Amino acid sequence: MNFRVELAERAKLVNGALEKFLPSVDAYPPSIHQAVRYSVFAGGKRLRPILVMAGAEAVGGSAESVMPAACAVELLHTYSLVHDDLPVMDNDDLRRGQPTCHKVFGEAMAILAGDALLTSCFGILAQLPQNGSISPERVIRVISELTEAAGTRGLIGGQVVDLTSEGDTVDEEILQYIHTHKTGALIRVSVRAGAILSGASGEQLHQLTGYAENLGLAFQIVDDILDVVGDEQVIGKPVGSDQRNQKATYPALFGLEASRQKAAEAAARALSSLDGFGAEAGFLRRLMHFIINRDK
Repeated sequence: MNFRVELAERAKLVNGALEKFLPSVDAYPPSIHQAVRYSVFAGGKRLRPILVMAGAEAVGGSAESVMPAACAVELLHTYSLVHDDLPVMDNDDLRRGQPTCHKVFGEAMAILAGDALLTSCFGILAQLPQNGSISPERVIRVISELTEAAGTRGLIGGQVVDLTSEGDTVDEEILQYIHTHKTGALIRVSVRAGAILSGASGEQLHQLTGYAENLGLAFQIVDDILDVVGDEQVIGKPVGSDQRNQKATYPALFGLEASRQKAAEAAARALSSLDGFGAEAGFLRRLMHFIINRDK
């Protein structure tokens, strides 16, 4: 099967589950639920929930059993995008080829939509033990890790350093901090969540963490590169916004060719982290090859 088709099939499963977890657009008050659904279903590869599913499969679990956690991670990710696009942050008008939430519903409603998405994430996770196949102890561990990944020692911390670094000349250490926290933390916890919920051993979790950390780094470097050389019609958002906002990026610090090399090195490290796994990690291997060669 073509890998894009395989990704699309998994994304379709996630979308079906998300439909069940989110209130309808008619639920009162409808304005907030319209903004939430608009943001969630505006497109996207569903990379993070797919990583939750793949993390489970790599240690012998099933994608179906961790689907609520996969959806929870996607809601958290969407919240971060809605807030990231706001005029006080990156001030982006397009996301996934569509007008951003605040452009359609206004800034106040976009803030509230992001808040609602973040809150719903943890509500969904709290329901996981009800099906009886996953222990409360594993769920609590995942909630704890996801809280840290989303907070000041993860996504928010990376966003803060990104904002405060605008217009400054940053070194590789600061740049890597921004990338591993703003983007990498959620990718890392996605893989770990699926594995933890599926009973991964300590060694399996260690190897999958190494994979996820390097996948996250490669993903963000490629994202930086696409902001320079990508096609706006393909990637679904304006190109050149990093340079306009004077963002710290790999191409700005190292140039395009060196950035491509660093992405390739991260990809190689990710793949070597899976050496202890067999065919059960085949999807993760194919995903790494896809990420390093993606055009959007």
